[in-house]
Amino acid sequence: MAIYRKRISPIKPKESVDYKDIDLLRKFITEQGKILPKRSTGLTSKQQKKLTKAIKQARILSLLPFLNKD
Repeated sequence: MAIYRKRISPIKPKESVDYKDIDLLRKFITEQGKILPKRSTGLTSKQQKKLTKAIKQARILSLLPFLNKD
């Protein structure tokens, strides 16, 4: 029998995700520039949607790269 622990969300429930907070957004993208899935970030569905929108908005404003060709 496996015991599952509830993951603690890295973002506080009342904390807003903003496209200008690049350091926070970088934690949720891979080295290639892909957005990490909800199961690996530990976020709620609502937080993941806000995070995805913020990352996409930051990419459009060229604060984050679309893809990293290193």
